[in-house]
Amino acid sequence: MKTLDRVAAELGETVDRLQEPAIGMEPEDGVIRVCGIAEVEVLAVTAFGIENRSGLIGMERDRQA
Repeated sequence: MKTLDRVAAELGETVDRLQEPAIGMEPEDGVIRVCGIAEVEVLAVTAFGIENRSGLIGMERDRQA
C-alpha cells in the first residue's frame, strides 16, 4: 500500500492528475481512504490500484498524442 503522493512520484505524474480519478475509485478498484493526523483523509493505493491507474494514464497519453 502506498500513498497517492508516492505513487505520483513513482509514475512521474502530478498528484492532481491522479487524485481526481482516484476520488471516485472504490476499495475493489485498489484505493482506500486512511484517516491521518487531525482526521485528514489520505488516499492510499494498492498494487492493483497502481496497475489500474497506470493503464488509464497510458490510455490518456495515447489519446493526447
